[in-house]
Amino acid sequence: MSEVSPQLVKDLREKTGAGMMDCKKALAEAKGDINEAVDILRKTGITKAEKKSGRSVKEGVIVSKITNTDASLVEVLCETDFVAKNEKFRAYTQEIAAKAQSVTAEGDISEKLNDVEKQTLISMIATIGENLQIRRAVRWTGTCASYLHMGGRIGVMIQVEGESTPGALNDICMHIAAFNPQYVGSEEIPAAIIAKEKEIQGAQVTGKTPEMLEKILAGKLAKWYKEVCLNDQPWIRDDKVSVKQANPRVKIKKFVRWQVGEEL
Repeated sequence: MSEVSPQLVKDLREKTGAGMMDCKKALAEAKGDINEAVDILRKTGITKAEKKSGRSVKEGVIVSKITNTDASLVEVLCETDFVAKNEKFRAYTQEIAAKAQSVTAEGDISEKLNDVEKQTLISMIATIGENLQIRRAVRWTGTCASYLHMGGRIGVMIQVEGESTPGALNDICMHIAAFNPQYVGSEEIPAAIIAKEKEIQGAQVTGKTPEMLEKILAGKLAKWYKEVCLNDQPWIRDDKVSVKQANPRVKIKKFVRWQVGEEL
């Protein structure tokens, strides 16, 4: 191996994040040309990354980016909690969240973002040494807010209309993170799911007339709505009022609440 200056090795390591010996070998092969050495490392990294691509990913982080009327929420997975807390990995996830805003689509952009990031993701797998996966991503436009809990283990994003303040929207996001609603309001719940819940609740009630049973089921459904519907849940700041009553000028159009590695 021909001699390569320590400074060149240092520069290449800072540029690529690759190991010292890998950098020295690449620079020697490139005869000191740092740009060619980067290409050599990338080619080598692609081979290494392909070998890692089948490994299980259960750790990771959820990141968000909100700029004016563009908002994105992205979940990026890795293999270990150690990498999930790694500064280079965290910085990369922030880059992905920013790139998600440039995707020319709204809603679920998971597939498109993976296409955009394919080559960069391969390089990062080689650099970090673990399999990485962009598991899911959404991009919305309009008035949005987000909240990350437990260092990004839980991520929430909402889209709203009406009068609001950043503090109020943050509180709504915190509420969603804490109470995990499934719907904004009861009008969103599919009829089949309501029918199934009525069947379950009805099986617990016996010896009642049809009229009395309907009244009992109406009460049970109202109680159930308070568990699964965001608007009907007791407000995180004052459980004597609902989320909707506490935020009368805000219309919550939609929300997502993700937890790293949860079953989809």
